[in-house]
This record gives sequence, C-alpha cells and structure tokens, in this order.
Amino acid sequence: MSEENTSSISVCASCGIAEVDEIKLKECADCDLVRYCSDECQQDHKSQHEEACKKRAAELRDELLFKQSESTNRGDCPICCLPMPLDLSKSIIISCCSKTICHGCSHANELRLEEERLEYRCEFCREPIPDTDEQCDKQRMKRIEVNDQAAMCAEGLQQFKKGDYSSAFQYCTKAAELGDVEAHYQLSVMYDDGKGVEKDRGKEIYHLEEAAIGGQPDARFNLGCEEDESGNIERAVKHFIISANLGDDESIKFLIEYFKEGKVSKDDLAAALRAHQAAVDATKSPQREAAEEYYQI
Repeated sequence: MSEENTSSISVCASCGIAEVDEIKLKECADCDLVRYCSDECQQDHKSQHEEACKKRAAELRDELLFKQSESTNRGDCPICCLPMPLDLSKSIIISCCSKTICHGCSHANELRLEEERLEYRCEFCREPIPDTDEQCDKQRMKRIEVNDQAAMCAEGLQQFKKGDYSSAFQYCTKAAELGDVEAHYQLSVMYDDGKGVEKDRGKEIYHLEEAAIGGQPDARFNLGCEEDESGNIERAVKHFIISANLGDDESIKFLIEYFKEGKVSKDDLAAALRAHQAAVDATKSPQREAAEEYYQI
C-alpha cells in the first residue's frame, strides 16, 4: 500500500488493516508518514518506506533545528530575572546550588554584606560561601551525587581545563544525557579536537545541533560556519540570523559580509540588526554596569 493512500486514514502501511477497536497502530519511529499494526509489518515494509522515511526525517530535523530560540540556553539570572549576558566572564556559577548568577547581582550582594558586616553567603540559596577551592569542589560533588546536570557540566569543564579529558568527557556525557545544553556544546568541541575521545565528525555535528536547538549561540554560530565552508549559504544564513537574534556579535559580522556579497537581503539584515540590538540591550542594567566597572570586565 502506498504512503499517499495511507496519509489520510489510519491504516497499517504494510497490510492495510484499519485502526479499529483493539487494533492499535504506531507511527514510524523516525517520521510521521506511516503507521503499522506490528513490528513484523514494519519490517516487511522497510524497503518500500526507507527512502521516503529518510527524507521526511531530515525535514523534521530541519524544522526543529531552524526554529528560532526564544532565549539562549543561559536563560535569566534567578535574582534580577534579566537575560544572562553571553559573555561567560560576566556571571558566576555557585557551587552550593549550581545556580548561575550575573555579576550585577553578585556584586550587589557583596556590597550589602560588607555594609551590614554580615557573613558571606550565596546570593541565591544563602548558604555560607566556602573559603577554599577544595570546599567548592566538595559542594559541587554533592550536587553531582543528586544528578545536578549543571554541576556535572561544571565539573566536566573543570577537568577539561586541568587536562583530564577522559573525566571531562564522562561528566559532560552524563550532563548531556540529562539535558544540559552546554554539555552538548562541550562534547562537540571534544569530538572535534579528539580530546578525551576519538575524533568523530558525525557526533561533533550531532552535539552542535543539540546545543543549537537548546539555544547555545556558539554552537549555532559554528553550524553557520560549517554550512558556509560547505557552500550551503542559505542554511548558513539561517543559522547566523538565529544566533544574531540571540545577541551573538560574530553572527552579525557574517551577515553584514553576506549583505555586501548580495547573499542577504537588506530587509533580512535590518531585521537581524534590530533583533540583535534588542537582545543585547535586554541584558543591560545599571547594577550590571556598576559591576562591570568594578570588576573591569
């Protein structure tokens, strides 16, 4: 039975039996084109469906991949509720609760504690701030024991910086399995560099895509560069526009160059510039500016 004939009614694509009473059909796991009454029917129909299935699966993947993220994977600061800046140096992750706090709120908390001569405590959970790196590590390990994906990713990054790539890979893999977007991006880097794991182009792109879908601007930008190098300019433009809309500066630079080469329309560039500026402005506040001046970021 052809897929065209099964698209509008609920019948098994292999044997043609209808979904009635106790007969329940299940969709193909990779696409939404056909349904089957049994594993046997699905296996029998595989050779007829395989080509269309791969095509539709790729279309569905692209629909997900090129959907504009509402925000970056960094989300909002849990204290001031403003979008987090893309610059990682302008925020801090707290080991006791694994929350990422913007420097504006962190600095404001420090000033308040100093003024009132209070004990230094976490800006979010109000636990005492540890005095040493060793104590921070112990707090982070406690969070890891309860499957805190942010703590796992943070530990993976720490191990990567120390040169223990094997441990870094293990922590980031577990964090990614739990849904941590930043961990997916770090895994893409490791598969690209061959650190902690053998180089694997397919897995590198997979983790880049998972990170980009989750709103990671660097991953999105890297995918744009990959498509640019492959000559897939239309796909590259889509990636750069999405990341530019999240506030990524490098993506805007690429779009401006594309405009000069006639690869991006004036309207599309103008829209991207407006969205980029809006995303950047949304991360600003007097409190953050004061912290930036204090820390000389």
